[in-house]
Amino acid sequence: MLEGRGRRRNGSIMVKLIFFCLFIASCAFAQTPKAVSYKAETSSLLALERMWNQAQVSRDANAIAAMIGDRFVNTEYDGEVSNRGKFLAEFADPKFSPSVMNIDNLEVEMYASTAVVTGNYHTKGLYASKPYEHFGRFTDTWVFQDGKWLCVASHSSLVKK
Repeated sequence: MLEGRGRRRNGSIMVKLIFFCLFIASCAFAQTPKAVSYKAETSSLLALERMWNQAQVSRDANAIAAMIGDRFVNTEYDGEVSNRGKFLAEFADPKFSPSVMNIDNLEVEMYASTAVVTGNYHTKGLYASKPYEHFGRFTDTWVFQDGKWLCVASHSSLVKK
């Protein structure tokens, strides 16, 4: 008789343990982020990159400000590093007058809530009334935060032509 009670207790404990494990597993699964559509996210990021270029040509600092994170860091082709404030201030510089900003050969690599966009760029315009034309490569790092993609780092390098 004691043996029967011990088996029932062990069986009851085993059932409770199984239900507990299933409960924990279901909670963990419920916390897993929903799968994002790679194609949709890629399209969104490519559209943001093109909007960024248009904002540069039109010198729209507000549009750029809405696309970059609070701790944004930019590394230019000449090695100059700027934070968000300095980067946005450059748009107000009357000496800077871009006329062309094109990108191509774009690639997007997704990492959960982070994306890295790489590509080629061609920019042309005037700086202090002197013409410039650059061909280069860029890498932008985007983070999905507060329901939208924000660029948190940008780097560009010149390519010899």
